[in-house]
Amino acid sequence: MKILVTGAAGFIGSHLVEALLELGNVVVGIDNINDYYDVNLKYSRLEKSGISKEKIDDNGGFVQSSINLKYRFSKIDITDLLTLKQLFKYENFTHVVNLAAQAGVRYSIENPHAYVQSNIVGYVNLLECCRHNKIKHFVYASSSSVYGANTKVPFSEEDRVDNPVSLYAATKKSNELMAYTYSHLYDLPTTGLRFFTVYGPWGRPDMAPMLFASAISKGETIKVFNNGDMKRDFTYIDDIIEGIVKCITVLPIAKPKAEVFNIGNSRPIDLMDFISIMEKNLNKNAIKEFMPMQDGDVKITYADTGKLKRIINYSPSSTLEEGVIKFINWFKLYNNA
Repeated sequence: MKILVTGAAGFIGSHLVEALLELGNVVVGIDNINDYYDVNLKYSRLEKSGISKEKIDDNGGFVQSSINLKYRFSKIDITDLLTLKQLFKYENFTHVVNLAAQAGVRYSIENPHAYVQSNIVGYVNLLECCRHNKIKHFVYASSSSVYGANTKVPFSEEDRVDNPVSLYAATKKSNELMAYTYSHLYDLPTTGLRFFTVYGPWGRPDMAPMLFASAISKGETIKVFNNGDMKRDFTYIDDIIEGIVKCITVLPIAKPKAEVFNIGNSRPIDLMDFISIMEKNLNKNAIKEFMPMQDGDVKITYADTGKLKRIINYSPSSTLEEGVIKFINWFKLYNNA
């Protein structure tokens, strides 16, 4: 297979690239390397796949990996339709995995236009390119945020998701709807994956695990929203990657052409318990500032992954304790702590 991975400098994208290469696939990665968070982390992720920061240019030129001849990277923004069309025309991809998006629930309240451009305009650009280039399978990142303030748990793919509580969630729901339409109209096989609170090495610095680890290690205050009365279905990155790879290689089995799956750990953890595990592994107590619920946030996330298990035998194996230890070990190494 020849696979395009968008968002290849991102948390999930960089891990996925490495997993696909290990299986012998030819991979092309693209990313706009925006400054939503520290770009040095993005460049460091690329470096570990053999993509040198010094060789990346702003004109979309390819950089060949120094450690794997089957991997090339280019700095491309998915909102640039002309460049995408040229990329698809000359590369002859068989599969596309879209992990490029403007991330962050809370930031979507502050900067809505960034989400519309990346998560809707850029997403439609990819659908159009897939449609016109006979892509065998389009896999894309959705999010558990589409469930909004649902109180029925665990969250099932059969639940209504018509009440998003953030613009980010609304864009992800729109992605699912557009994918269904393209599958219906153009026989484009599509699979959406609703990720549940992914964490692990090389994670995003705007997410709770990194925020907590950084603040606790420095003796700074952490903000605990909804006074700590929250549960999250923390899912270790290796389990997420295993699920994505299986979806790419196993699906689509047959019609129907459009699918959406939850992909999570199915074991929600109290936020305060998660903080305690972090404290234990950092050997420091957290200084906590209890805060009210933030706009756009939800009290609980909890994935029903029965559908994904039936179709691809998805079964996450990492315990929270194991995952946090691996994350903290990486965090200390990366930050020279």
